[in-house]
Amino acid sequence: MSPQIILASASPRRKELLAQIKVTALVHPVDLDETPLPNEKPLAYVQRLAAEKSALCAENLNIDLPVLAADTAVVLDDWIMGKPRNREDGVAMLTRLSGKTHSVYTAVSLRGTQHWQTISVTEVTFRNLLESEIIAYWDTGEPADKAGAYAIQGLGGLFVASIKGSFSGVVGLPLFETAGLLAKQGIHLLL
Repeated sequence: MSPQIILASASPRRKELLAQIKVTALVHPVDLDETPLPNEKPLAYVQRLAAEKSALCAENLNIDLPVLAADTAVVLDDWIMGKPRNREDGVAMLTRLSGKTHSVYTAVSLRGTQHWQTISVTEVTFRNLLESEIIAYWDTGEPADKAGAYAIQGLGGLFVASIKGSFSGVVGLPLFETAGLLAKQGIHLLL
């Protein structure tokens, strides 16, 4: 089946989520500086990055397909947790998340006949974590390239006491919201 969209992301999880809803994508990741701007709020941050990713990808390609981009941030007390820089950073993130509820913001940007954007906000509560668990988890390698230093769809799911919102949004692409954007572009998934 020929691609329906361009996915401006190297995330295998986003590609898998699209495949789950039978959307075929041509993967074309873009490289951006993901540093938050001074005093930038988490919602504005993920919306800006998703929009910049889709714009840069559309600008770089001369293909007549819609471009989908997303950005996810784990947020605790207005602190945007990106991907950990190293082991110490990852252990510190997980220690701060232990026993607390944090938010996961995922913005989705679709550029086709127009530019549309949506946001998913999910509340995730971690149980209290032992330091030994955090270190053992880090040593698996799973959290090294994940926002907030955990993967809810992997071993990191063992830490989640509850979730209120979109599981797929925490993974990196909220399917409900994404389907709504695709429908605006004329891609109807069940018709």
